[in-house]
Amino acid sequence: MRIVYALLLAAAASLAQAAGPTPEQDAMLKRLTPDALRGHLSFLASDLLEGRATPSRGQELAAEYIAAQFRRFGLEPVGDDGYFQTATWGYGKRDMKDFTLSFTVGGQTLQVPAAAVSLEGAAAFSTDGADVVRISTPDAQIAPGSLDGKVVVVDLPADLSDAARTAARRALGTAMRTARPLLRLAFDRKNPNGDGGQAAVLVDPEERHANGGPVPTVVLHARAVIDAIAAASGPVRMSVRIPGPELKPVKLRNVIGVLRGSDPQLRDTYVMLTAHYDHLGLVNGKLHRGANDDASGTAAMMEVAGALASLPQRPRRSIAFMAVFGEELGLKGSQYYGRHPVLPLARTVADINLEQLGRTDDSEGPQVNRVAMTGFDFSDLGPILQEAGKATGIEVFKHPVNSDRYFAFSDNQALADVGVPAHTLSVAYEFPDYHGPADDWQKIDYENMARVSRMVALGMLTLANQTQAPQWNAANPKAARYREAARKLVQP
Repeated sequence: MRIVYALLLAAAASLAQAAGPTPEQDAMLKRLTPDALRGHLSFLASDLLEGRATPSRGQELAAEYIAAQFRRFGLEPVGDDGYFQTATWGYGKRDMKDFTLSFTVGGQTLQVPAAAVSLEGAAAFSTDGADVVRISTPDAQIAPGSLDGKVVVVDLPADLSDAARTAARRALGTAMRTARPLLRLAFDRKNPNGDGGQAAVLVDPEERHANGGPVPTVVLHARAVIDAIAAASGPVRMSVRIPGPELKPVKLRNVIGVLRGSDPQLRDTYVMLTAHYDHLGLVNGKLHRGANDDASGTAAMMEVAGALASLPQRPRRSIAFMAVFGEELGLKGSQYYGRHPVLPLARTVADINLEQLGRTDDSEGPQVNRVAMTGFDFSDLGPILQEAGKATGIEVFKHPVNSDRYFAFSDNQALADVGVPAHTLSVAYEFPDYHGPADDWQKIDYENMARVSRMVALGMLTLANQTQAPQWNAANPKAARYREAARKLVQP
């Protein structure tokens, strides 16, 4: 009898959804206003928060602000420190007096001064006479182990946009986890000067590399040396010595709160809504505030949490809201959660990640009353959100190129990798101030962002009330690896 009753409740919920929002749901959706979103964004993207770099004082202020909102909404804290899931990593700078870098090209040795390089994520590292291999296409296929003992050059096409360049570098970085090169060498033809290796280093103690840490990256700014390597017809070899930084412990934090469900059978299963709250901070002396990327997603996530918490009847499943650190450094916070889940992954049925919801001035034209979903047909989440979109005036669609291209380059990826159906929603993939100092809160289209947030709220409510958990698409070969991960998650 209990099973029949549950099925009747689910059927009634589906019929109500098809007929449009109930009066209670309509009242909930009306709480999602442009002014509320503007209030969050104008603080998160203010000069006070200094661009929310990972780590920074500004990021800590942002984390406390998000936790305060969760507290205000009455969400359940589930972290190891209240609303915080903490990770302790190493942070510090290098003494570059022992740095050396040279290339052997066509029988000549080219010395590179420290001022002409930038170093990313490298601990102590050295190699003498390693072969240099060039990879020049964003979608290069790299076989596991094929780069053992080699330096790989990431030389991307000059006509790529900044967003596509970032995505391509992340794609190659993902491939290199299994190819395992000694070192990654990136060419920067735009900026003649590097940071001299003085940028601070953040080290995840769980990452390992054959030479003592994560795969090091050297960004080369010396144009004459870049041209010589690019033009070489014969072998190129590289010798380098990178001093290790003096590390001190630093605490990084994901912020997590749960709206506990009401159904005795489903309340210990979870739907997640996520966004990254970090940005770039100070870059070449200029503050990058990251209003759209991704204070917009963070603000929407918080307001959706407050709206759903206002419902007189809680959804059947629990809904977890999470703001993650370190997306701009390579999805660090979400990957940490994937390795150290606070909530059981086998009982997490879906994740919707919010990224760049505020700007409608996309490079392909205005994006008003519509939002794209990455990996749209990788799972059956797309049609569910489309129905929520029809009820709120938002078109949820598959971008013909970017929906698949960007699936792996936002914080949904860490959950997809372990088998949880997870996707990212974005209004604009590429906009004029992407990763620039002019991505300010005054440029956000708050009216459109409020409408998109209402669709997200209704979609989350639908997911949380459904008895059937979302599934990966068996007919799409691009989803095969995630289906296999889901199988192992449920039946290890």
